[in-house]
Amino acid sequence: MIDLRSDTLTQPTPAMRQAIADAVVGDEQKREDPTVNELERRGAEFLGQEEAVFLPTATMANQIALSILGRPGDALLVERHAHIMLSELGGPAAHSGLLTIGLEGTHGRFSPEQVVAEIRDRTSVHVAPTRIVAIENTHNSAGGRAWPLDEVEAIVGTCLEYELAVHLDGARLVNAAIASRVEPARIGRGFDTVTLCFSKGLGCPLGALIAGSSDLMGRARRGKHFFGGAMRQAGIVAAAAVYALDHHVARIADDHARARRLAEGLAEAGVKVDLEQVETNFVQIDVGPDRAGALARLREQGLMLSTTIHPTVVRAVTHLDVTDEDIDAAIDGIPRALGTAVHA
Repeated sequence: MIDLRSDTLTQPTPAMRQAIADAVVGDEQKREDPTVNELERRGAEFLGQEEAVFLPTATMANQIALSILGRPGDALLVERHAHIMLSELGGPAAHSGLLTIGLEGTHGRFSPEQVVAEIRDRTSVHVAPTRIVAIENTHNSAGGRAWPLDEVEAIVGTCLEYELAVHLDGARLVNAAIASRVEPARIGRGFDTVTLCFSKGLGCPLGALIAGSSDLMGRARRGKHFFGGAMRQAGIVAAAAVYALDHHVARIADDHARARRLAEGLAEAGVKVDLEQVETNFVQIDVGPDRAGALARLREQGLMLSTTIHPTVVRAVTHLDVTDEDIDAAIDGIPRALGTAVHA
């Protein structure tokens, strides 16, 4: 089977497994794990921030960020199809008492004007004051699309002007940076908090970072314990993340190139693919109303794709375990599985 369901399915490479086996470890709760300490030091620099904290998952990282940026009864603005809105189980309300307001987005993005329009009177005793804005870059539900740097800076500038905290859900920030041809730190440095996931395109078995000022990260370390994310000899898995920073960042461009080749090959075969959407490692395919049947036929061809929030759309996601030969097979097998149902 060629598994294109998600970049979360990557397996640690042999060299990464060796780095894990060789990791020097200690009690990370006591800040005595040298590998975790090294990852946090390098991760802060990588994300353009003063300090970083290593965590098990990016969802936990997002939720800790929101908990330290707001107070119960505050309002959070986020694009309505963002991961924080759809896939974190109402965490902002459950964990932090936040009212989450979903903004209508275009390609997963919203404007400074939309932010300003939702700012509520902080002197009123009747409304939830707007305190936090969060963006997702790249945006999963929009098909892995990246925020243009000027739009990121405009949102950050607006938040600074109106005294709003601003969070970057950067689970796939490296994909955004590669697509934008800038360093991740160039994107992340203006935010109050930034998160990064290691178990997607970077190919680690688990792990994430939250980064921000030393003051905020002091509170994030407390949140790490509160949310159950404190570990012991965590250098075992932090070693994989250190390895990824050394070896798996630049190669994400290969995933993007393979996604583009897949999309162009499918479009040439008459499959309904929006080529404009393919900016990183996602290819979205409109298969019509019988999506379950389409996925079953694809599986019969040895191809595993996944659903999206859009009812007629499936996706193929490239990653470090997808080869050029896999792309060739997908270009051949996807049109054959879908037949004329998705031809333009």
